[in-house]
Amino acid sequence: MATETEVGDLLHQRGWRTAFTVAERVNAWAALVSVIERGYGDDIYEYTNDLYCRNWLHEAWLLLDEHIVQLWTPKIKALDDRYKAATVDDDGQTLDQFHRLPGPELWWWRRHPRILTGDLGRSLRSAGAIGTDPDTA
Repeated sequence: MATETEVGDLLHQRGWRTAFTVAERVNAWAALVSVIERGYGDDIYEYTNDLYCRNWLHEAWLLLDEHIVQLWTPKIKALDDRYKAATVDDDGQTLDQFHRLPGPELWWWRRHPRILTGDLGRSLRSAGAIGTDPDTA
């Protein structure tokens, strides 16, 4: 098992654009979840790019020291629960029309925002997503 710095460096060597820290990726996940709760208005490509912050956490968890995992898991679980509440599970049918879905263990790719607004909302609706309008949410 590895330290945060070692994991950040290792994942960077595996193709991540920089040697992120756990705090940076948790903060990115928290920011994304907050925006989704209010209504994510950017486009589908930004949305799928933003989801990768959760992928990084998933990959890091397989490598990190147990102490670090125990320290951060409650925060990530709380964010995951908020994400699940703010999204609709459609087994990835909607996002799969725009982005190749990863394996089933990356469950956040099989959900789309409940509030459909802006460019993302238009794209997801065109792919068959059913959600709510931000004015009625």
